[in-house]
Amino acid sequence: MPIDRELLERIVNTPGIPGFEDEVQDVAAEALDPVCDEVSRDRVGNVIGLKRATKRPGTGRAAKIVLAAHVDEIGMMVKHIDDRGFVKCEPVGGLNAKVLVSQPVRVHGKETLRGVIAPDFRPDQGDKVPRIQDMRVDLALPADRVKELVTVGDVVTFDQDLVDLNADVFMGRNFDDRIGTYCLVEAMRRLGEVSVDVYAVSSVQEEVGVRGMPPAAFAIEPDLGLAIDGSLTWGPYFGETEYNCALGGGVGIYIMDNLTIGDRRVVAHLLDLCQGRGIAHQRNIGGGTDASAIQRTARGALTTTVGAPVRYMHSTVQLCHRDDMEATSQLLVAFAETAHELAEACQR
Repeated sequence: MPIDRELLERIVNTPGIPGFEDEVQDVAAEALDPVCDEVSRDRVGNVIGLKRATKRPGTGRAAKIVLAAHVDEIGMMVKHIDDRGFVKCEPVGGLNAKVLVSQPVRVHGKETLRGVIAPDFRPDQGDKVPRIQDMRVDLALPADRVKELVTVGDVVTFDQDLVDLNADVFMGRNFDDRIGTYCLVEAMRRLGEVSVDVYAVSSVQEEVGVRGMPPAAFAIEPDLGLAIDGSLTWGPYFGETEYNCALGGGVGIYIMDNLTIGDRRVVAHLLDLCQGRGIAHQRNIGGGTDASAIQRTARGALTTTVGAPVRYMHSTVQLCHRDDMEATSQLLVAFAETAHELAEACQR
């Protein structure tokens, strides 16, 4: 199925660093509204869509499943403006200083201003990369104008919108995890009658310690769940011994990450679905995700993470293959359609 380019652009291009996700959550809520029975937001900003079971199991209540993708992106926050109008920033989320030098940015003050992270050409610095806190954003405006439009606490995002790198691969600044958000919405669009209550969660503040998902998981108390996040890929500086997934190789199925050991029954079920339905897939061991919050809520839930491989995560030039996005959406639909079988099997 072709990518909905308009929806993907809106999801990827709308700013939303941790704690400031309102604008992009408006996009997520609007996209989920036509395909869910109800859509709400909780106090911390999570968007929660619910599609109720239409085919009830023979006995007992319908199981509850969560499909969760975090919507926040890494970025920065204004910390100080000096007397020449240069802006000092604090990182928000896991930024690597190596990827920031000379990058274009947008400062979201009273107006959205475009600027650049100034390169440091002082001879005594050599090839050293400065700390993020020592970098300066140059808005190319007089100091008094900068101080009129920008203040401490304003949000800074990277000035990189969605690009077709080639016929198969997209590039963007925040595919971790806006690709997951897109796949979540696309899966809910395709989902027909189900025998479980499906909760689609566009979560907040994952990049600063999985802060948003715990309240949503606590309120839902799911039986089963999948976090949707980027799968780590090998590339020019990392081989297959460091990372497991290849761009274009299919949806990544997490066996384990830094916060969660995937439930073996869920992992086996996902692998069976992929094999039975011809969904391209790869086994992945990755970084921490919202699965940790899903797994440890209330009495516990069976969970792991799935997601399209994203090359160069936590940089400004993240890459993702359209076939991997399609495989991810297909697996999410297949999981929701068959989750009642897994729930019943785990109760026996």
